[in-house]
Amino acid sequence: MNFEQINLHLEAYKEHDQILDAAKFLIHSFELEHENFAGFGFREELSPTSMLLTAEGELGGPQKVMIPRNLFDFDLNLVLNMVAHEMLHVRQKAPGHVIEDKNEREFQAYYEMLFHKVFPQVPEVSDFHKKFFGNKALEYYRRMGEGSELQHKYAEGKTEVEHLIHSLS
Repeated sequence: MNFEQINLHLEAYKEHDQILDAAKFLIHSFELEHENFAGFGFREELSPTSMLLTAEGELGGPQKVMIPRNLFDFDLNLVLNMVAHEMLHVRQKAPGHVIEDKNEREFQAYYEMLFHKVFPQVPEVSDFHKKFFGNKALEYYRRMGEGSELQHKYAEGKTEVEHLIHSLS
């Protein structure tokens, strides 16, 4: 993947205030698309230094990914991981593939941001963000309930996350 070319394209989209088109270009370029994806929309910007993306729609129905207008003011690797996180939610909420439990969806999405098993073409983030995403994954693992079936299902993934966090310390 030629990041220089990708960045040039994104800058051109930004220059013309075509943020939604830039986001479409990004998911196409990194093969993040899915048939349950209903497009992008805008959400409120939190601040110039933070961003929030969400996948919105009924479980089992099409999902729209809401992004802030300042999305492309952030590091491209971070943006790609954040978009991939939401595109994984699009898949998790697709008809016939619905993952009902929010904690399971979030654990899977944060795990993906660390290990890129579903989207191997998405680049890694900084160690700072890996620790942050790893801790978020562990938080959702804890919320699954002590000794629950879900915790047993994701015990190996939890161990991988813990090892990664410890290797970065």
